[in-house]
Amino acid sequence: MRFRFSQYQYQTDAANAVCDVFEGQPPHVGMSYIRDLGVRPTRVFATVPEMTQGALDADFGDASEPKQPDFDDADDTGYRNADIELNGDQLLSNIHGIQRRQNLVESPNLCRGHGGVELDVEMETGTGKTFVYTKTIFELNRRYGWSKFIIVVPSIAIREGVAKSLRTTADYFYTSGMDGTQGYGKRLAWFVYDSSNLTQLDFFASSPDIAVMIINMQAFNTSMKEGGRSKESRIIFSERDEFGSRKPIDVIAATRPIIILDEPQKMGGKATQNGIDLFKPLFTLNYSATHKIHHDLVYSLDALDAYNQRLVKRIEVKGFELNNMRGTDGYLYLQDIIVSASKPPRARIEYKRLTAAGNVGVASGVFDVGDDLYTASRELEAYRDGWRIAPDGIVPDGLDGNELGYVRFMNGTVLRKGEILNDGSERDLRRIQIRETILSHLQKEEHLWARGIKCLSLFFIDEVVKYRRYDDDGNAVPGEYATMFEEEYDRCVQWFLDGRIDDGHGYMDFLRRTWGKDVHQGYFSIDKHHRMIDSKIKRGRDESDDISAYDLILKDKERLLSFEEPTRFIFSHSALREGWDNPNVFQICTLKHSDSEVGKRQEVGRGLRLCVNRDGVRQDVNVLGESQVQDVNLLTVIASESYESFAESLQKDIAADLRKRPLTVDNAFFTHVSVPAERLGPAHAGRDSITFSARVLNRSATPV
Repeated sequence: MRFRFSQYQYQTDAANAVCDVFEGQPPHVGMSYIRDLGVRPTRVFATVPEMTQGALDADFGDASEPKQPDFDDADDTGYRNADIELNGDQLLSNIHGIQRRQNLVESPNLCRGHGGVELDVEMETGTGKTFVYTKTIFELNRRYGWSKFIIVVPSIAIREGVAKSLRTTADYFYTSGMDGTQGYGKRLAWFVYDSSNLTQLDFFASSPDIAVMIINMQAFNTSMKEGGRSKESRIIFSERDEFGSRKPIDVIAATRPIIILDEPQKMGGKATQNGIDLFKPLFTLNYSATHKIHHDLVYSLDALDAYNQRLVKRIEVKGFELNNMRGTDGYLYLQDIIVSASKPPRARIEYKRLTAAGNVGVASGVFDVGDDLYTASRELEAYRDGWRIAPDGIVPDGLDGNELGYVRFMNGTVLRKGEILNDGSERDLRRIQIRETILSHLQKEEHLWARGIKCLSLFFIDEVVKYRRYDDDGNAVPGEYATMFEEEYDRCVQWFLDGRIDDGHGYMDFLRRTWGKDVHQGYFSIDKHHRMIDSKIKRGRDESDDISAYDLILKDKERLLSFEEPTRFIFSHSALREGWDNPNVFQICTLKHSDSEVGKRQEVGRGLRLCVNRDGVRQDVNVLGESQVQDVNLLTVIASESYESFAESLQKDIAADLRKRPLTVDNAFFTHVSVPAERLGPAHAGRDSITFSARVLNRSATPV
């Protein structure tokens, strides 16, 4: 399966916002200079190893088999970006026009930052900022002839994701990426910086085409420390015999590259910021959903914008609470209230019960009003006093102040849906989370199946041993969570199928043919013995640098979307979270203690992208319509804490990063607001814009 790309207006608007800053800049195609060849051995042609990894090779054949372009390393012609010919006042005037057009706060002065100007583009997670800055690269080249770009990313996960995006969008931008019907007729020549492969830098400098270098922050921080002791520092700042006695940094800086910072808020360290200047950038572009340091903002699509425009999934949360039950070892969990047209409401409750062997185990059953847990548990002492369901004690969702359904017992205890009563162990909670994820998946998958949309659920865990263990002979055996999953999946499918008939799409038959052991797969770091291991995390960070794990995740991205692939449930290490951006993740469950260091927004961010169907078509508002797009695109988060706690934290995370909006229309709202004259009618024809003062009719403020 291959993704089909569409042209969205907001993507065009974001690219235009950057390009319009330089309105008035004359185009310069193929700005050349005499390239420093250094001391060269007698050799005419050099091959660039692993160049472009799927971008240039599209001109030569299958992108999965990269071909190696040749260049004449005896030719001293180099190509660089032409200087910005606009002065500061002209740039600031253009920026103000763009900001007024989008109702953004006008910059008080020009932010020089790194290079001639530093611009911010704010885009919510899941709306495709990599796609947008790729389009911006093509547009800057088309309008002004600029062709040298460096993309800086904060982690290996994002670096690999950017490389994957450049590879998969190459054909689209070549054939139709300009406006959806017409393409740019060019491909990017891109590569990932590698200090052991400096020949790539020669190609970067000598190519007249659009050349892009990708570098991650870890390589950046070590490599950009002039005089540092690391191997990378010595290589980039020293004259290398294998590089013609030249300094690699000088070769890069001579091209005057345009710097693109992906997630700059994660790269605010002094080493990174100093390193950017050493590249002698023409100007710098920052792309993020959560800018911490602000420059000249030219485009904003924040979380509220993305939700209102139906560009991301809607989020629902299932939370759980543990409450003590007077020190006994009993345990209750209200899983569901079953509503039927022919019967009174019934409650599905999980509880503890004595087995025939006299042990205490967990059981699940459907209860009616008047049923007694003491009897059901085979007279377990914990349920002796008052654990009979009261008359009218089973209340469905929404019948009591629009709250969750609940069960009330004769002793006065009220147990709501999703609530655990008693000192249930962590193991009990994890089993419940797994079960709720499966049930949510099945309920959602039934409807998505008919639309040709593959449904995926993603579990994040903190220890591989909980998913996969190895016996003394080195054979892989299921871990605790894998065993729980297989047990719960088979049980949930039986509950789900009970009394149902096939709707003609074959989904019920599919469920009858599948078993828990066949539908899950783990994605973890792999050691030299091909065993799954915990991902290594450096101090002060919460994600892994394991390239092999991210390669596997990205390689299988399209395969997991195929209905021929049986995997629908995925287990992965929480440190690999950044690598997951599969659009068809509809459930996310974190099987670990809630981590205050990982924001809730980051936790749900892996599932916000709009889904695609089996043909790779994005299921957006153009396909589904405004009324259905977020009914189909619904992300369920199965949290390891209460709904209230999770929702409050998520809302705080989002609110902290929203741009300021007026809440009332009053005098202050109009003060210093500039409106393009054409919006105010013919009476203002010929004027550029109208700026309001505080002299407004004295009326009460009106809510916006």
